[in-house]
Amino acid sequence: MADVISSPSDSSSRVRAAPARVAATTRSGAIIPADAGEADPEAPQYDLIELLFFAYRAFIGRPDRVLAEFGFGRAHHRVLHFVVRNPGIRVADLLDILKITKQSLGRVLKQLIDTGFIDQRPGPDDRRERLLYATEAGKQLSFRLSMLQSRQIEAALGGLGPEGAGDVRRFLTLLAATDAGEKRSGAATEADEEDA
Repeated sequence: MADVISSPSDSSSRVRAAPARVAATTRSGAIIPADAGEADPEAPQYDLIELLFFAYRAFIGRPDRVLAEFGFGRAHHRVLHFVVRNPGIRVADLLDILKITKQSLGRVLKQLIDTGFIDQRPGPDDRRERLLYATEAGKQLSFRLSMLQSRQIEAALGGLGPEGAGDVRRFLTLLAATDAGEKRSGAATEADEEDA
């Protein structure tokens, strides 16, 4: 698999191997390579790794801009998303879903509570237990972000048909499952915490 060209004017980052088939180009002119189809089974899956990098960047780009309007980042997005999707979720359960430290969650959660996007209530049986609920403002922001991403997903899946969409869902489910075992068996890494 050929390397991605990072800048059209930077000759040192040009393709080192045979030119890649081009799947797409970015606004800056960087090439997103198509699968060459002749990959060495022992070599890294560079084409898919790069496509996942680019897909993730595209998937979070619009929500990042909306979140920035509130002084929030991706961690706020994830916390708000799972609180909206799981009304009354316990802080301990949210920590388990996100695989981040209590300290990391505490900082983000405090901001979301202080700005009126999340409400924290004591548990009905154990008053020390903290249950999280999205406020109306939190639900509206989460919906806005989810609709941006849903439109992107629908546009990308549009050309695949029902079988292709199912394949994408299975692929992402299997990919997520490969990480689940590693996260449960060990502590969160520093990189995980930064991206939280």
